[in-house]
Amino acid sequence: MATGVQASPGIPNRALPVYKQPEESKYELDWADLVTLDLSKYNTVGGKQELANQLKEAVHKVEIDRQFSIGRELFALPEAEKLKHHADLEHGNYNGYRPKGVIEVSPGLRDNVEMYNVFKFIPGLERSQPDIVQEHREEIETFQRHIVEDIIAKLLTLIAIVLELPEDTLVNGHGYNDLSDCHLRYMIYHARSQDENAKYQNLYIPGHSDFGSLTLLFRQPIAALQIRTTDGSWKWVKPYPGSITVNIADVLQFWTNGYLKSSIHRVITPPADQSHLDRLGLLYFLRPAHDLTLKSLDSPLLKRMGLEGDDQAAAVKAGDWVRARVKGNSAPATKERRTEKHVLGGLKVKVYD
Repeated sequence: MATGVQASPGIPNRALPVYKQPEESKYELDWADLVTLDLSKYNTVGGKQELANQLKEAVHKVEIDRQFSIGRELFALPEAEKLKHHADLEHGNYNGYRPKGVIEVSPGLRDNVEMYNVFKFIPGLERSQPDIVQEHREEIETFQRHIVEDIIAKLLTLIAIVLELPEDTLVNGHGYNDLSDCHLRYMIYHARSQDENAKYQNLYIPGHSDFGSLTLLFRQPIAALQIRTTDGSWKWVKPYPGSITVNIADVLQFWTNGYLKSSIHRVITPPADQSHLDRLGLLYFLRPAHDLTLKSLDSPLLKRMGLEGDDQAAAVKAGDWVRARVKGNSAPATKERRTEKHVLGGLKVKVYD
């Protein structure tokens, strides 16, 4: 992909400082054993089926350092400037800036996370942006389109093959020009003191699933991400060079009636040799077109397995589900331990530590 800078017309272009990735932790952590897909095989003879088989039993390398540089410059802006572009969180809309402290991790203790979400540059989703985003608008859009067309489309095609559906079944409704809440997210976890980490029990963000179809997490060498395994234990996600971590999210779980399960994950304090560092992240959240429903797919595989139908989910639109979950993030924490919470139309999500 081209990495040359293209500024929007009439906006002066400033030199973007080069971003250098931090060193990986030297600690030998309890890493999760994750499946790795080599998408360079996608166009080879038999490659699609091989990758689909590999996916069933259980990522295209992109240049991302310039996007990390944009994120670093974004979060260096004065708070007052960032707040000019505040996302409409009260109505479940993540488009724009989300200041830290929105999520109450536990009663009286709020998160240490800032994020800036750049939705697709299409009619219906346009909004005000800081100069740093406007200056690099074309570059950001090119990066977004590359993710959607060269990475996500391949992953969705492989999943459709696994489900024995036409290859374009899942690609439809996930195009760049479809009206949805897909977005590129710049995100920073601010380091806390040892005393603060102890107060928070070393938790940055509690365990949760993502709201849409897939989430792509671009390599971040500062270890902090953990996934919940089938036995209920938490394991670290290793930042392999040149890799993208992919989470399955709620909508695919609904569409497959649980055959594909949302990845439960959390973010905790990094190891001792990294815990003093702010953790800058770059992610892409794939959300389905607003007007699609959560009705399970008409898949031969799911039929054979008896995984058909959820009347409650069939009545809920994907866009409404996503925005209800965004609004739910602002709900106050409770002292009593909960295992689930209501979201929309009788549908619930589980709650984790």
